[in-house]
Amino acid sequence: MHDKTRNRPALRLTLMALACLGAQAHAQSNHETIVDGDKTVVVTAKKVGMGLMVTEDAPKARSTITAEELEKQRATGNAFQALEMLPSVNSYNYDATGLFGGGLSMRGFNSDQIGATINGVPVNDAGTYAVYPQEYVDQENTCSEFVTQGSTDVDSPQIGATGGNFGITSCNPEDVQRHRFTQTLGQLNLTKTFYRYDTGLFADQRSKAFISFSHSEADKWKGKGGAKREHIDSGFSYDWDKFNYIHATLLWNKATNHNVNSVSLAQLNANGYDYDYSTTVPPAVISATAATPATYYGLSLNPFENLIASAIMQFRLNDNTDLKIVPYYWYGFGTGGVQQKYLSETGAFLNGTSTDINGDGIISTNRYLLAGSTLSNTGRPGVTASLTHVIGNHTILGGFWYERSHKGESGPAVQVNADGTPADDYLQAPPVLRADGTQYNSRDWLTVSTSYQAFLQDTVALLDDRLQINAGVRTPYVKRDFTNFPNEGSKSATAYRIKQSYSDVLPQVGVRYRVTNDDQLFASVAKNMKAPPNTILSSANNVQIVNGQPVLSDIKEETSYNLDIGYRHQGSMLISSLTFYQVNFHDRLAAAYNPNNLLSVLTNVGDVKNRGVELEVSNTPINGWAFYGSLGYANSEIKDNLRASSTVVLNTAGNEFPLTPKWKAGLSAEYSNGPGFARLTAKATSKQQATLMNDEEVPGYTTMGFDAGYTFANFMKLKRPRIMINVSNLTDKQYRNPSSQSVTNAKAYGSYAAGTVFYYLGAPRFTSVSFSADF
Repeated sequence: MHDKTRNRPALRLTLMALACLGAQAHAQSNHETIVDGDKTVVVTAKKVGMGLMVTEDAPKARSTITAEELEKQRATGNAFQALEMLPSVNSYNYDATGLFGGGLSMRGFNSDQIGATINGVPVNDAGTYAVYPQEYVDQENTCSEFVTQGSTDVDSPQIGATGGNFGITSCNPEDVQRHRFTQTLGQLNLTKTFYRYDTGLFADQRSKAFISFSHSEADKWKGKGGAKREHIDSGFSYDWDKFNYIHATLLWNKATNHNVNSVSLAQLNANGYDYDYSTTVPPAVISATAATPATYYGLSLNPFENLIASAIMQFRLNDNTDLKIVPYYWYGFGTGGVQQKYLSETGAFLNGTSTDINGDGIISTNRYLLAGSTLSNTGRPGVTASLTHVIGNHTILGGFWYERSHKGESGPAVQVNADGTPADDYLQAPPVLRADGTQYNSRDWLTVSTSYQAFLQDTVALLDDRLQINAGVRTPYVKRDFTNFPNEGSKSATAYRIKQSYSDVLPQVGVRYRVTNDDQLFASVAKNMKAPPNTILSSANNVQIVNGQPVLSDIKEETSYNLDIGYRHQGSMLISSLTFYQVNFHDRLAAAYNPNNLLSVLTNVGDVKNRGVELEVSNTPINGWAFYGSLGYANSEIKDNLRASSTVVLNTAGNEFPLTPKWKAGLSAEYSNGPGFARLTAKATSKQQATLMNDEEVPGYTTMGFDAGYTFANFMKLKRPRIMINVSNLTDKQYRNPSSQSVTNAKAYGSYAAGTVFYYLGAPRFTSVSFSADF
């Protein structure tokens, strides 16, 4: 039979890497059949890294973890936790369960500068690019996660990724009918119940489906409050053959969690490590001059609901041409942050009007307790379409991406119950009204963002595919159409509409040379871009009303040039990867003084240079022992001073960039023998800077974890019954991470006052146990 892949060596090897990426590893198997992208590939893989590392063939820095690693982690874990062992990935979570979220930076770039996708769908916030790792796919349904540390892929649907990309691939339905049940219990009343049903192949032997449900909840590790999460994942696959198929997924999440308080050093020193939000219900009424009471934990909530629907549709047009279409829809609705607010009945409403908030018929100068904050409502339909065509030893990929998002942001307020909880967590009813019967809003914005890009890439295989050259370009464009409706926010009583567009041409070139069958060299250079967030169009300082028309201060896109040069050894006993990188980051966006309008605005403040080394090493198990190690070194340098006011220029040039530890290391030592395994992990993070002025330093820290599991023999109808224990922060280490990179200075400089750094503290030792079985 004619092999249709025989004349496609470059594509074939690329697909082998993708196959490893999409693999759902099995503890008792060294090979599997994977459908990913263009075809079905049978992979006979070295059992290396125990899921923490796979063989790679991409001509750029790339790290991947598989389901074999994910199934050893705590079932409630989120995407940031899963990536924490990788080189140069500086991740932390607000708690040990993963239900409350966390932060991540990579090569000095924060998570809102790193592109994030699930099954090829962009999931960064449509306006601010924020990433919320606890909202996505259940860990049990995740087949792989990957990071490209230096650049996004040419077909990646991103307008806000100067710092690389990370992606999640969910598992397809199983071929055989299966029920899977998992129950997790742990400290802090942690519980997660997970159930998944796979239909197996239907009578047509082409289609199959799955659906899963989970419920999770836990208490906070400090203070009062907790998290509750309801989640549904579902998938449907229809495969005509290995070249033509449709794989669809629907991921739904609804969660409410109380926020974990971030604290300053002064608060930490004065109140201790367990300091959190107040547990005292604030008074319903205070006088106009009274001090605002401390924030009550019951009024610091993050309720949110989101849905991601998508499909990957692959069609073979002829022996050399494949068409791939990925339509999707992303929906999100909810609020966050602190809801506690006090509002006066006198002059606090639109145009200085007064309103009877409590309905007693009297307009009082007192302030009344309400629950209110920003409420977001986002809908994002989009599609990516591409053609892959082979001409000789050239594999040409070309296509486009289009998305049109509607992001509404309002600021309603509702009454507070006697126990200090909002009348409605989602701030819907009953709303506080103005005197004319319209709804009070601390903001009222609509941002319509139309985004698209064309992309083209040629991958050529030379010297019997020992040499692979990859050259591509993408052209992201976004137009933001922003409307400010009159509201009670600062300087927002005036209605205005403003449109602003951003675009760039982003080339990338990669080369991979196979020195031997086990050794290869690679190099890549790529330009990336991040368009400014939609918040600049709402800023009272960035937007000035001149002669009745809105005028926006001049702001350019952030850009970065990323260079990777590396070596990989992928032998029968050991695989390793060593990468040297340099990132030139231009036109960084931050708050600075604008001498033209004499205001502090979000603007381009200069350049940053990051240079470093990344190393990963892992071995094939020897007598049951397997080791994985990673090491990252980063040397960041701010290249420009920062004008902080009309009289103060801060000497930031030459300083290190915040949230960029010089050293980051990970180690996993695992022993497995038949049905059981046990491992010890360690993650070491060196000291890092908390401010741009480098005047507050964060001490380094090392945390350790322990995971162990045992799979029992099948018993009656139970198949693969398994018990697992997970212990995080084994040594009960206390440590902290800055909550952002944006604090300029922790000390006063002349007339420029000191800022305050807030920290998320490391959660103490935490233990959970999971039991799972198929039937």
